[in-house]
Amino acid sequence: MNARQILLELFDAALRAVDGRALVSAHLRNAKVQAPVDVFAIGKAASAMARGARDALGPAIREILVITKDGHVDPELSRHECVTTLECAHPVPDERSLAAGAELARRITNLPATVDPLFLISGGSSSLVELPAEGVTLADLRALNARGLAAGWDIATLNAERTRLSRLKGGGIARMLGARSASALFISDVPGDDPDLIGSGLLGSDGAASDRIRRSVIANIDAAIRVAQEAASAYGLDLATSFTHFGGDASEVANEFLAALRASDADGLIWGGESTVRLPERHGSGGRNTHLALSVARLLGAAEPLLILAAGTDGTDGPTSDAGAIVDAGTVARAELAGVDVERAWRQFDSGPALEAAEDLVHTGPTGTNVGDILIGLKQTATPMGDHRASRVL
Repeated sequence: MNARQILLELFDAALRAVDGRALVSAHLRNAKVQAPVDVFAIGKAASAMARGARDALGPAIREILVITKDGHVDPELSRHECVTTLECAHPVPDERSLAAGAELARRITNLPATVDPLFLISGGSSSLVELPAEGVTLADLRALNARGLAAGWDIATLNAERTRLSRLKGGGIARMLGARSASALFISDVPGDDPDLIGSGLLGSDGAASDRIRRSVIANIDAAIRVAQEAASAYGLDLATSFTHFGGDASEVANEFLAALRASDADGLIWGGESTVRLPERHGSGGRNTHLALSVARLLGAAEPLLILAAGTDGTDGPTSDAGAIVDAGTVARAELAGVDVERAWRQFDSGPALEAAEDLVHTGPTGTNVGDILIGLKQTATPMGDHRASRVL
């Protein structure tokens, strides 16, 4: 097995460690959940988390509402009459996001007193479901999201601004529930795993003494990193880890990671976190992970024996359907051989087509989780250009 295949195996191990279906099922089998139950699953991992609830609770569930990103609905859910699925826009909300917010609010308001509500929240929820504050329009919400994403705001700044315009975010569901008991399980994609930040705080506390929501974080990036490190050991590799999550500009993270990888005495590094990009008014196609990966590729020396994976654990990278990429010292040469101006692609944030030309993109499809992004670097002989294969996770 070559180094590229090992990287894909490590990424797959990390994803399995934080699988939404398995973790929700395991948690609920050990929890005291009273029937009947209504399930509200929101986020990129909503389908997987809803299936985990079905696995554990079965006939105890009365209704399930799944609100998730376009293309992230598990077809298996359509077999169950109790399930309603709503596909919405990400990363910028649209009319469907408002319709989903209205439906969510209607169901919470009309919950019978005998039904126990269970909320399953994962990252990506912010644009999928919304109820604007008084006087706020969809255009206002879209403009805010577009401005924050383009400016590279960190998650705390973006969530604070979103909350200001919303009746759902910043503890909105807790306010709707009042003194009613509820359970909430979270897959965290934010530093510190704070429920007040996950999904812009849909199930965060509003600070009221009447809050009776039982909150549990069941997955985060640290769990994914630990399992990837253990999987590396099975290949005889000693990978150093950092549980200080990376953040900030993707190009700067690329520089920091590559410098740390070069300086490390270990066989490689694993980092977790979430970078940002500042997009110009006119830009190409790609996401923060492909931009980070292309930034690394530009810095690698000729024949430097390093291989780096940069990918999103949700299986998508910003507005693209790629999870990320694996790059090596031959990436730039392969892209240029295919006719790509790599420097132009990097400057204009057009990393997706450049890395596609180099056959370096990683595709997973929806993964059933979302704990942020992962960087794995190996000190191995880079795959020769002649033996290069497009990267896939099957």
